[in-house]
Amino acid sequence: MSFKISLTGDRPTGPLHLGHYVGSLKNRLALEQTHSSFVMIADIQALTDHYRSPASIQINILEVLYDYLAIGLDPFKTTFLLQSWIPELMELTTYLMNLVTMARLERNPTVKLEIRQKNMEHSLPVGFFCYPISQAADILAFDTDVVPVGEDQLPMIEITNEIVRRFHHIYGEDALKECEPLIGDCPRLIGIDGQHKASKSLNNAIFLKDDATTLKDKVFSMYTDPDHIKVSDPGRVEGNVVFAYLDIFYTDKQHLNELKNH
Repeated sequence: MSFKISLTGDRPTGPLHLGHYVGSLKNRLALEQTHSSFVMIADIQALTDHYRSPASIQINILEVLYDYLAIGLDPFKTTFLLQSWIPELMELTTYLMNLVTMARLERNPTVKLEIRQKNMEHSLPVGFFCYPISQAADILAFDTDVVPVGEDQLPMIEITNEIVRRFHHIYGEDALKECEPLIGDCPRLIGIDGQHKASKSLNNAIFLKDDATTLKDKVFSMYTDPDHIKVSDPGRVEGNVVFAYLDIFYTDKQHLNELKNH
């Protein structure tokens, strides 16, 4: 029996964090058992906004690979790919660019948010603007059935499937396959600042490689409850980042409820 195909990946712009783990990595582990699994390190896409520091991308290729192995991905079950070693992906990206309008890319909420966060409104590289098409090429080249992603990547899957439908409408060939997203248990993990989702660029995440001292410092810096100044003040669970993380990672739910009531 042939397995269905799973493909996903990460840009090597830094080590992976808990947001990646609950959003996608846990699902990748599960898919190893049921799918032909591919995981790509997207170094070409990393260049779209890190083109001034290619040496850091080379270093982070290994950092990301270490994280994959550390969380338990098995190289005998999952095929690891380096995007730049597969030139056909860039060729396919070029062809697919003709099927997507600039107006469609401008409506992508994930790209719009990243542009604002990176302050690129007036210095936007064309490569970064078009990277959803590159992601679509990666997915379609492998005839992918399922893509384990975080919630912020759903617009990319939507564009990918739109490309498939437009290709079939124009050329009348069933050469490409639509794919389905697989969302993790926690689609969007809040950062330790309590303001934005956990992010490498915002430096508000707990990384998988953090040592015990760094982890403790980050936990103690978490946004909690600004109105809970004294022990006698009533506390609030909603919006408290510590409890947001306990809800996801703490397995003793009875004790967690006791903490919330306290």
